[in-house]
Amino acid sequence: MPTADLLFTGGSDAWGASTLAVHDGRILAVGEEAREFAGPRTEVVELRGRLLLPGFQDAHVHAVMGGLELGQCDLTGTTDVRVYLERIGAYAEANPDAAWIVGSGWSMESFPGGTPARGLLDDVVRDRPVCLTNRDHHGAWVNSRALELAGITADTLDPPDGRIDREPGGAPAGGLQEGAMSLVARVLPPATPADRLAGLLRAQRLLHSLGITAWQDALLCGTNGYPDISDAYLTAAGDGSLVSAVVGALWWDRESGLEQIAGLVEKRERFTIGPMRGGSVKFMLDGVVENFTAAMTVPYRDACGSPTDNHGLSFIDREELARSVTAVDALGFQAHFHALGDRAVRDALDAVAAARDANGRRDTRPHLAHLQVVHPDDIPRFRTLGATANIQALWAAHEPQMDELTLPFLEPGPAGRQYPFGDLLRAGAPLAAGSDWPVSSPDPLLGIHVAVNRAHLGGDRPAFLPEQALGLRAALGAYTAGSARVNHLDDTGELRPGFRADLVVLDRDPFAGPPAEIGETRVALTVVNGERVYSAD
Repeated sequence: MPTADLLFTGGSDAWGASTLAVHDGRILAVGEEAREFAGPRTEVVELRGRLLLPGFQDAHVHAVMGGLELGQCDLTGTTDVRVYLERIGAYAEANPDAAWIVGSGWSMESFPGGTPARGLLDDVVRDRPVCLTNRDHHGAWVNSRALELAGITADTLDPPDGRIDREPGGAPAGGLQEGAMSLVARVLPPATPADRLAGLLRAQRLLHSLGITAWQDALLCGTNGYPDISDAYLTAAGDGSLVSAVVGALWWDRESGLEQIAGLVEKRERFTIGPMRGGSVKFMLDGVVENFTAAMTVPYRDACGSPTDNHGLSFIDREELARSVTAVDALGFQAHFHALGDRAVRDALDAVAAARDANGRRDTRPHLAHLQVVHPDDIPRFRTLGATANIQALWAAHEPQMDELTLPFLEPGPAGRQYPFGDLLRAGAPLAAGSDWPVSSPDPLLGIHVAVNRAHLGGDRPAFLPEQALGLRAALGAYTAGSARVNHLDDTGELRPGFRADLVVLDRDPFAGPPAEIGETRVALTVVNGERVYSAD
């Protein structure tokens, strides 16, 4: 009889595993019978009523990007413009040899109309170019020197997939939306391979500390103005420093069409190494609501509340999308969609339906991420088509970006249909969950808190569309078994004998406390393949 390497005992039974034995990286037994496998060299972990869960999995994250940004000018955690400028000035002073000042994390709500001014940056850093992406990474704030180096003037036309914010008279104001960011990105000095590898390993340490044992990186081999960070994964997967299982979503170049498919097949093979697999394809369908680029069935309103003719942007023609998704599905790729607006969601579901009609029901497990607005007619289609709703729950709350930059510009119908997690669950849609870090915090427990409460931890705002809340069990299931299914990690996500010992121990049992305190829960221990990768002790 094998002897347990690890024995967890004395835990909460809320997830059905008060006692659990691990041997050789796998779950050996669950329940009281697990004690029978204890031996003289078994390490015993006394849970003391705490909750043992399958490891969390993030089904939509940008780990290398997030890890890189941890080492850059960090504007997160505040909306005060004065604090932004102080941090930018301090960073520039601390990095006198940096050719560019780069960073991220500012919020659109900090500026009138969501539009930052280049003059504010010029007053702090005039001699060097500055480029700072906002927290959702769909816009950038640049100074005059950056605009000059990029050749952006009053005569520069907006790209078809973006917008240059302008001052009266047409001069660039300092904000670049969506595809307009690429005008500056092409002159930015690229991160080095060493930078990217350090970013990935920094991110892995952070994700492990949050109980995340596997993830899907939503942007490998980027084009269309997005950087290619994929070499970091090849290096780390090859030398063993990548510990967690990772699925890489290969970027669909919206300017190339079907001729790129042969290259995707080659990349899938190249990125299937060690714990890494490259079997997903990422289709970026639209932008975000707060800068009016999310693709909507109903047009946006203007600042006075009057209808406009702006329905947002569709980055890929719907018929071309259907052909593309059908083609990659036929080759066994998973389709991973960025879809915020209800028109983008419908286009994605139509593309999945076309693939099902052409190829039959293949086990490709397509998933749609973000889902800020979903038309009621499309809610039941997730179950019918077998498409997973990949939620970013942390966004489903009242905050200035929602209350000041979103709700005033949506018609009442779509405004009341945002982040419809409850409707999706009740309609039988499979749910997975992710963070979109570094767009927002990668902490699953903060996301779970909002999924259950529809409000941020410690906030004083009312619940946002509370009828769309999830129960704690459903929310935890999305972050564990739901994401494991999306990631095709079929021997993870549950506490079952034979499954991989990817585990997380929480510092309490959140089922035993009030829902308003869920977000106070922290991770005490994270185990990947039976090995400790994080301990709070």
